[in-house]
Amino acid sequence: MPPTRATTEERSAVRTLLRLWPYVRPVRVRLFSAALVAIVASCTGLVIPLVLKWMVDGPVADHDPGGVWLGALYLLLLGCAEALLFGLRRWLVARPLSHVEASMRAGLYGHLQRLPVAFHDRWASGQLLSRATTDLMLLRMFLAFPLTFLLVNAVTILVGVLIMLAQDWTLGLVILVPAVPMVWTCVLFEKRYAEVARLAQDQVGDLTTVVEESVLGIRIIKGFGRHRSQARAFRELVRTLRGTELRKARMLAAIWAVIVTLPELAIGAALFWGSVQVADGDLSAGTLVAFLSTALALRWPVESIGFLLAMSQEAATATERYFEARDALQEGEDKRPVRGAGNCATSHGQPAPDNDGIRFHSVSFRYPDASPDSPPTLAHIDLHIRPGESMALVGATGSGKTTLTALIPRLHETTSGRITLDGTDITALSREELRTLVAVAFEEPTLFSASVGENVLMGADDSAGEPELARALAVAQADFAHALPQGTATQVGEQGLSLSGGQRQRLALARAVVGRPRFLVLDDPLSALDVHTEAAVEAALRDVLADTTALIVAHRPSTVLLADRVALLSGGRITAVGTHQELLRGNTEYAHLMSGEDHRR
Repeated sequence: MPPTRATTEERSAVRTLLRLWPYVRPVRVRLFSAALVAIVASCTGLVIPLVLKWMVDGPVADHDPGGVWLGALYLLLLGCAEALLFGLRRWLVARPLSHVEASMRAGLYGHLQRLPVAFHDRWASGQLLSRATTDLMLLRMFLAFPLTFLLVNAVTILVGVLIMLAQDWTLGLVILVPAVPMVWTCVLFEKRYAEVARLAQDQVGDLTTVVEESVLGIRIIKGFGRHRSQARAFRELVRTLRGTELRKARMLAAIWAVIVTLPELAIGAALFWGSVQVADGDLSAGTLVAFLSTALALRWPVESIGFLLAMSQEAATATERYFEARDALQEGEDKRPVRGAGNCATSHGQPAPDNDGIRFHSVSFRYPDASPDSPPTLAHIDLHIRPGESMALVGATGSGKTTLTALIPRLHETTSGRITLDGTDITALSREELRTLVAVAFEEPTLFSASVGENVLMGADDSAGEPELARALAVAQADFAHALPQGTATQVGEQGLSLSGGQRQRLALARAVVGRPRFLVLDDPLSALDVHTEAAVEAALRDVLADTTALIVAHRPSTVLLADRVALLSGGRITAVGTHQELLRGNTEYAHLMSGEDHRR
């Protein structure tokens, strides 16, 4: 599961938002220019009340129509200038902010590809999807509007207050009376809204997970008639999210009521007091008009504080969620300098043999989330698969077979001990180099929303083409691909669910062998095949296995017979190694497993 949400005491919104600076820095000139343009535009609007004062105390009082028309022209020009400047601000931020959003999304995607399998085992995919979509959209909106206008409105309010104090300081003090309760309200609102905003965004992630699982598992839902119970579960999540969003709305309504009501009362009091002064002759009508016009011009900057703070808190929460995934540790750095697979030294400094196959040297493994008191999944594994040899790995359900095969391509890291390929410690190879040497086919095949050919050729380098594809399909007995509507260019759809389980498994096997790998790890690759297809695939695989060093997880005797030798894994340990016939005669547990009484994983 992803980390629980942070409390307001654990983080500062400003400090959190500052983490966006590395992404914003390349476009900072345009953003600062946009903010400056917006400040000029906003202050241009504050000149309008001064023009009104001149008109009322001048042309209007003097009954000068020409002066009134001139004043109207000034107002028109000021209004057009303000509109053009705000349009310029929008143009300045549109392109760079789309670039910021795209780079952050690409950075997150690339980072997710480099995270260890254990991370993806813990995190729900919907939580990651919401961080890459909804949260980044919130960040773009924040950078486009609230970030600029928090500054613009602050400057506008400051300039406006100075103008009002310059007009009449007593009226200015009346307007400033609500400032203290408004600041206190904003501080209180910010703390409470941050918690609810985080809760809502986490619930969106949960909802995304349910939607994704329902779409991918639609066959199970329909097959068991569980659409009503799934719909109820979905409605419950929607109801919960709706309740959280309503809490946000109530809090926003409360602060909006305070922020709108207090300034309105202050303006009303200023109007009354100003009218009294005008009646007494202590204040000109033009000054009162200019003062009230400035106060009214400040209504929007003041009233917008509430939702600007709300959007800023949501952006801070989105930033926090984004970096929760972004800060997750990638697969560890290589422990030794990268070396080639041959003619290299062992970890003890002795020359390593060029061809030594696969060796497990006292390897133990415990999952990162496992209790320290629990026994390791694998303990003191010592195993040697000779060069060019195929070894079957047999064991009961839960004995650790799949975990052991995942250690070779470093999908998981060993807790202790080491694994060598032709004498080279796998941690001395970069992961990219290691995974070009080792090909893997999993029991549960995964296909991508691409063509058959693209899915298979994913297992080879970029130079591979039709000859390699045809050979791999022939080995995996996947010639059905040529009979598809567009042949190997046919799109298989998400998860390859347009194909049968056996077809998907054969394509996954073709992907494993297409690159002629030096080492091959097959995790029960034939489990979904019928006996006739299995026999044909096994016959073709024998030619492939003759040129590679392979470890094959097997449950059927027919798959075991592909291998030269067999290793029995029991309770996380290798308890016996030998040929199929030797173990069948001399090991009771192996004979029991091969008898067909326990073929379950």
